[in-house]
Amino acid sequence: MSILRPLRPVALFSSALLLAALASAQVDTGTILGTVRDNSGAVVASATVTVQNEGTQFSQTVTTSSAGTYVITPLKIGRYSVEVASPGFKKERRTGLELNIQQQLVADFNLQVGDVTTQVEVTGAAPVLQTENGSVGQVINSHVINDLPLNGRNYTFLARLVPGATVGQPEGRGLNANGWFAANGTRPAQNNYLLDGIDNNTNDIDFLAGAAYVVKPPIDAISEFKLQTSSFSAEFGRAGGAVLNATLKSGTNQFHGSAWEFLRNDKLDATD
Repeated sequence: MSILRPLRPVALFSSALLLAALASAQVDTGTILGTVRDNSGAVVASATVTVQNEGTQFSQTVTTSSAGTYVITPLKIGRYSVEVASPGFKKERRTGLELNIQQQLVADFNLQVGDVTTQVEVTGAAPVLQTENGSVGQVINSHVINDLPLNGRNYTFLARLVPGATVGQPEGRGLNANGWFAANGTRPAQNNYLLDGIDNNTNDIDFLAGAAYVVKPPIDAISEFKLQTSSFSAEFGRAGGAVLNATLKSGTNQFHGSAWEFLRNDKLDATD
């Protein structure tokens, strides 16, 4: 007994670390899930489902459950292809599926009877209706962020374009000039700012720095962001208002980049 007692704190500490690792939220990613059936509507169990990122070629493979369902998470946002194979059925592959931040993308399959070496190719977008959770919000992608007029190159101003969000109450500290916004009547101080799944909220008392966030990345670096205004999941925790969840661009196997010029000239500006 005297030998085992010193080991108990170590075991408890190790268990706590393991549980913490398992419980960590992946709020800047998405999920692809669905059900595999045959032409008669019966579910296909133990089918092999492979999801591949079309930009990086990174892939993950799972098998369907006894109910014919599969879930692959967490996945970085981007374009994906999903391939399903099962003995006695033609292999089916769906391409061009766009996965957004915090999205649960449903990709269901109806396999046709035939040789597994025969492949059915399906190209198309995922359904735009999100029925997997009750959260209310909108995704603002990089094309919108770059194309819309944005005075000051601050992406948080675009949150005011989402239904339910508007400029914050009048104040004299410059917060409205730094992207301050209110969602569904809640106070702007109750909003939650996330960047790549990490807390991006300032700890300055009463936002004395003039901004509610800590890091403001350039808009060219942002892949997309999602503003959730209500009914979001418990993993976001602290927010009584809205959740502004932004994610940065990542690399692919193809060379790409951007260049821009920023001109501020008072002769071209409109009068306030």
